[in-house]
Amino acid sequence: MSMMEIVKLIFVGIVIGMANVIPGVSGGTLVVVFNLYDKFVNAITLNVKKLWGNRKFLIPLIGGMLLGILIFSKLVTILYSKFPVQTNFCFTGLIIGCIPLLANYAWANKADEKGETKKRSPLFHVSLVVCILVGLALIIAFTILEGKFSPEGVVDGVLPAFTWPLAFKIFIAGVLGAIVMIVPGISGSLIMLIMGVYTIIMASIPALFNPSTFFQALILLLPNGIGVLAGLIGGAKLIQWLLKKCPNHAYAVILGLLVGSIYAIFPGFSALNSVGRTIGCVVCLLAGCALAYFSNKLDFSKDGKN
Repeated sequence: MSMMEIVKLIFVGIVIGMANVIPGVSGGTLVVVFNLYDKFVNAITLNVKKLWGNRKFLIPLIGGMLLGILIFSKLVTILYSKFPVQTNFCFTGLIIGCIPLLANYAWANKADEKGETKKRSPLFHVSLVVCILVGLALIIAFTILEGKFSPEGVVDGVLPAFTWPLAFKIFIAGVLGAIVMIVPGISGSLIMLIMGVYTIIMASIPALFNPSTFFQALILLLPNGIGVLAGLIGGAKLIQWLLKKCPNHAYAVILGLLVGSIYAIFPGFSALNSVGRTIGCVVCLLAGCALAYFSNKLDFSKDGKN
């Protein structure tokens, strides 16, 4: 591999890493766009010999992704610190903008071996609605329980204290976020936002470079890093299997989680307490919708799902 190819992989990794920080924007989609999806998924394995053989591909790509995450996480932390309501409206827009894509995936018709599309039965449509409701109920229940029993998140830029329940939640968010990140069209950071750990992770990354907060940030990021690694290694094959065996129902559950996440992050109309803020929040909402919609237009789902 030439130096030019390595530089290109680093640049591509930076772009993918920055996309992964934005809830609703799919890093997996960009992997497809850059024609690296199959190579990336096949390179992630527990086979040490195969991993080592792909080192010239994985090291610059993953290194670039980490650099992109680092660059953009600082910006997200500033936005949440200075403009929390507007930022949440923007993220709400990102979620809304992703709904048509996932609905399309859930109700997509699959052609048989002869290339003919079979008509779906009413029972099939009912089962999809049930899957959506299951995902919706799960995230709403989780959000209600989180409000009662979970530790506080980032307040005024201050990281929360480490607790084992919080570490476990960050770990699970890392696992699920990594698994979902592999699916083109779905955002891994959106899962972390849904699970209520997004601001913690985003604030912890730049906090690593502050000596006074280094240790606290490190112990909050370690469970997430371990979870992401486990999700990438174990999830690549799992998600391929699920999308091969029952793609419509898998996407229906994710759609339910997505719709339910609006309940989790929407600031409420009471936050619109002035004309200026109302206009700003509406603009942010529409900008989020547009960003998600047009980024999903880049999705080559035919290639990404096979």
